[in-house]
Amino acid sequence: MSLTLARPYARAAFSVAREAGALPAWSAALGFAARAAAEPQAAVLLDNPKLTRADVVALLAPEGADETFRNLLGLLFDNRRLALLPEVAGLFDELRFEAERVVRVKVTSAATLADGELETIKAALRKRFGRDVEVETAIDESLIGGALIDAGDIVIDGSIKGKLARLQTALSH
Repeated sequence: MSLTLARPYARAAFSVAREAGALPAWSAALGFAARAAAEPQAAVLLDNPKLTRADVVALLAPEGADETFRNLLGLLFDNRRLALLPEVAGLFDELRFEAERVVRVKVTSAATLADGELETIKAALRKRFGRDVEVETAIDESLIGGALIDAGDIVIDGSIKGKLARLQTALSH
């Protein structure tokens, strides 16, 4: 339900940011505002009925944010939709990456990947998807070795844990 409510705000913000040629700046500003609004102490403060529109904008807008971004925060405040900021930021980034032809990928490995290994993975993914790749890394020691690559609809499991699970399934059937 919250994604449905957040979508029009994300689309409007994306449209304005694209026209202004400011997609990265808006992405960063929305990310900042979303993180700030999600902080437990800030969430309690944002629910305070004594808080004014100007107070909210001052609290959530990063330094240097343009007037249009500040107006978006004010609109969210007026419509009692500040809690949607994380969803708005996420949907905005999805629209941005689609427009910029960037695939967001999470690479989870058993140990920290060397820079050379990560670059090899990025190059292979760029070739496979035909797009630029933005990689987020994570470590999960339970994978034993190898890596798990999650690109949204596509998951590539090259981990030893995954291979053992597939072998176990094959042997039990």
